[in-house]
Amino acid sequence: MSSICFYLHCHQPFRLRKFSVFDIGNNHSYFDNEKNKTYLERIVQKSYLPANKILLDLIKGTKKKFKVSFSVTGTLLEQLEKDFPEAIKSFQDLVKTGCVELLSETYYHSLAYLYSKEEFKKQVKLHKRKIKELFNYEPKVFRNTELMFNNEMAKFVENMGYHGILAEGADHILGWRSPNFLYQAKGAKKIKLLLKNYRLSDDIAFRFSTPNWSEWPLTADKYVSWISQNNGQIINLFMDYETFGEHQWKDTGIFEFLKAFPYESLKRHHTFKTPSEVVKSNKPVAELDFPHIVSWADLERDLSAWLGNEMQRTAAEKIYSLEKEVLTVKDKKIIEDWRKLQTADHFYYICTKWFADGDVHKYFNPHESPYDCFITFMNVFNDLKLRLQRPKKNQKNNMIF
Repeated sequence: MSSICFYLHCHQPFRLRKFSVFDIGNNHSYFDNEKNKTYLERIVQKSYLPANKILLDLIKGTKKKFKVSFSVTGTLLEQLEKDFPEAIKSFQDLVKTGCVELLSETYYHSLAYLYSKEEFKKQVKLHKRKIKELFNYEPKVFRNTELMFNNEMAKFVENMGYHGILAEGADHILGWRSPNFLYQAKGAKKIKLLLKNYRLSDDIAFRFSTPNWSEWPLTADKYVSWISQNNGQIINLFMDYETFGEHQWKDTGIFEFLKAFPYESLKRHHTFKTPSEVVKSNKPVAELDFPHIVSWADLERDLSAWLGNEMQRTAAEKIYSLEKEVLTVKDKKIIEDWRKLQTADHFYYICTKWFADGDVHKYFNPHESPYDCFITFMNVFNDLKLRLQRPKKNQKNNMIF
């Protein structure tokens, strides 16, 4: 029987407040702290706390046969530390069981790899430091923002010392192959590739509460029967953690599903493995070629969710163009603000794609339209640029990298 790798991603950004042209040069407060706290309080109460309790009970109830993996961004950890320490404690309790693996990624959930390899490495280092500080844990497997991945990245991350990396099991890459095996990226020598089974993952993440879905309602025994019909080494179920309680509300039955899922899986002789355990216990069956960036977002599985229109590309290019100036001034607050502005969500909110993807782009989006978000972002950019032009004697010599 195939093993199951159950991976959950946790992230919330520092969303921008409405920043007008009149704020430029007069106000350096870019982020809507009140709204961010309000959003996060809802997620903590509806998702993180109840779901973490269920996962802890499952680990104990299955005598540690159930295992789960997380990646938690630095931007989320910062906000939880400040306003919801009980959520941090609940994650710490999970990690202490020894049945939870934490993965590496960029601290700011950024697009840094696409624009600056040096900044990318710094953000990964910052994230590792935060994970060590809060959980006394050193990640061995990497997950880039939104599962963005290509051949070059595999080699780059391999050279950073990671043993495994997660990616989307995109049909146009796999062709006739199955995502249910361990692979190696073209050109990489050691790092191993775990691919998301997007069909089975999306059955939970997106279709679970859809009444007009032919398989609704989805029960744990039905779902596990589908898993059992899949041949392979490993079934990689990757999704946002907010699936449980926020994207799929409690009254949909999502928590009851989560409680039953491990027991139904074990009953059918499936085992649970963390990404590191998968990497250690399996050999790659083939080499896959990812010549272009593939992500797990939207129908296209590419970069169009963040860089698909001219506004998005302009905003991203502008913020990364400041790298040399920002790092030269050695001002801690400026560096922090610059890095928070790199978070992929800002560019996601500027997306103008609609149809099937439109509702997803509106989720927890504080802006009235993509155009409003672009204007706000560029106003903030112009203010940040003005701050960089201050005399050096006014800069604080307090580095954070």
